[in-house]
Amino acid sequence: MNKTRCFFFAVVAIAPLALLGQEKPQMPAAPPANPITLSEKGIYSFVSSAVVRAAEKMPEENYSFKPTPDVRSFGQLVGHVADANYMFCSQASGEANPAKGIEKTKTSKADLVAAIKGAVAYCNSAFDGMTDAKGSQMVKLFNFNLAKLTLLSLNTAHTDEHYGNMVTYLRLKGIVPPTSENSPAPASAPAPK
Repeated sequence: MNKTRCFFFAVVAIAPLALLGQEKPQMPAAPPANPITLSEKGIYSFVSSAVVRAAEKMPEENYSFKPTPDVRSFGQLVGHVADANYMFCSQASGEANPAKGIEKTKTSKADLVAAIKGAVAYCNSAFDGMTDAKGSQMVKLFNFNLAKLTLLSLNTAHTDEHYGNMVTYLRLKGIVPPTSENSPAPASAPAPK
């Protein structure tokens, strides 16, 4: 009787697996038309959004803050990132740079937040006009021949690099950086009741 019961439970346990193996596989979703451009834009959107939120979170009185005298102030970081966004994205778009000298000419929080938002919008329009094919076209930057999508990728890396600086400045002022807000609980932590 025990052998019969074990056999019965084994058949009951295996039967659904055998039936699943007979189902027709579902067709995978069609890949996006420009997967490289789409991927690059997704990463840029995340990083640039963090920079904008950091610029918004830092109080006006801390825009002149420098952890040490030989580094940029927080406001200069925001201006530098805006300048670089315009430079990289105009090169990738094949356009003249529409905004220069933000780091050197703007000091107020309102002006710098507006400048970084404008730079991000400009880069988003560069991504919107890009395709994987256009992105493979070569351009010259700093005596290097680079693909247009590589320029956009360099811009994302540069933006992320300076977001890291901004995080340090925010933390030194006791402010939680945007990417650390509302972090999910670790998987091993019990769920709140």
